[in-house]
Amino acid sequence: MEIVRAQVVDCVKMHDVVRDVARWIASTFGDERTSVFQAGIRLTEISHIKISASIKRISFVSNKIECLPDCLMKCPKITSLHLQDNKPLAKTPQEFFLAFPALRVLNLTRTGIRELPSSINSLCQLHSLIRQCCFELKELPPVSNLHNLQGLDCDETVLRCLPQGMDNLTNLRLLNMPVANMKTISKGFFLKFPSIEMLNMPFFSLGATSFDEISSLHTLTYLSIKEDSSSFFDTNYTWLTRLRVFRINIGKTRMFVPYNKSKRVINVYECEIYSNGELSGMLQFASDLYLDDCMGLRKLIAYNTFNGLKSLKILGCSCSFGQVEGGSGQFDPLPNLEYLKLCYVYNLKSVSDFGQHLGLRFSKLSELVISQCAILTCLFNDGGSCSVPKHLEEITINVCLQLVELYVQCISSGQATLVNSEIPRIRK
Repeated sequence: MEIVRAQVVDCVKMHDVVRDVARWIASTFGDERTSVFQAGIRLTEISHIKISASIKRISFVSNKIECLPDCLMKCPKITSLHLQDNKPLAKTPQEFFLAFPALRVLNLTRTGIRELPSSINSLCQLHSLIRQCCFELKELPPVSNLHNLQGLDCDETVLRCLPQGMDNLTNLRLLNMPVANMKTISKGFFLKFPSIEMLNMPFFSLGATSFDEISSLHTLTYLSIKEDSSSFFDTNYTWLTRLRVFRINIGKTRMFVPYNKSKRVINVYECEIYSNGELSGMLQFASDLYLDDCMGLRKLIAYNTFNGLKSLKILGCSCSFGQVEGGSGQFDPLPNLEYLKLCYVYNLKSVSDFGQHLGLRFSKLSELVISQCAILTCLFNDGGSCSVPKHLEEITINVCLQLVELYVQCISSGQATLVNSEIPRIRK
């Protein structure tokens, strides 16, 4: 399948020696008369290069091409055209793509192209259209005739809207379209793509209708989306178990979403949408939870059990971590938590207080990161159920100016004694 697995496998630049070997393999085991390979040789224009009618593959990767020829002879057999890494390339002649009726793969990644000609809509055999890192590209021409398109990859572009004719791309298997300012999608939009496997639209805010449509896509294995609060009511999230990877952003998502290599991630920004447990159903299937400037932490965590959550990151929290009436409960809501990161948690005096407030036992915690917690005085005390985790291997502390000691031991008189911690791999 000629489709780019975006967001899963990163691109690497081929070394000159490796490229020479690849060229040798291609010429030895294939028909060198069917390929034009002019990569990495500082070409600024290609109008002088002769292309015979028998050519099937063309690569002008990693050159300095500034423009494409206005008049190009018909290339009826060419199936792949690679123009990536030509940053000076800003303009494509209007009729350029009419010369490639059999084209199946078109790669324009990391070029300076500002707009694409309407002739791209003539590429009826096209399977993969790749335009990553085209920072000048703001919109796409109509694509209604690209019925065979399987991969549409526009990652790291500044697109402002979806192209016209998207409804006709019923064979899409990958849609990588991080359009930042897109406001609406018509009802039934996602149902047009019954074969979709990878869907990356992290900045468009989905409502309940769109989310329900996505849940019915049975071939879907990778999902990156943003949701609004209306999506949570009376929603069944068991379909998330079908996915190998999901990254769901909730709330006022920033343009920059922190990279996370984990496979099941929920990021929540500047909202309190879980006061009645709205988020609990989704969290049952997540491995990582990132909370940025959110309130109502106890309502979210303390009254549920999330066996799958292994990582919790909190940035900017002003919750109170005082004593909780009725205790912390008989169960650990995060029994498999392995990683905890707390940044700008303003009322945090100790990690033990944090754990007791939420009912956490830290029985499997192995790594702890604390940063910019202004009133933090110690990490752990043994005066309650939340003392030093026995599996803790690494602690990182950054700019916690009131921190006195890592471990406080409480004696029977109620006084606290500072002791040296024997926890290994402490970094300050």
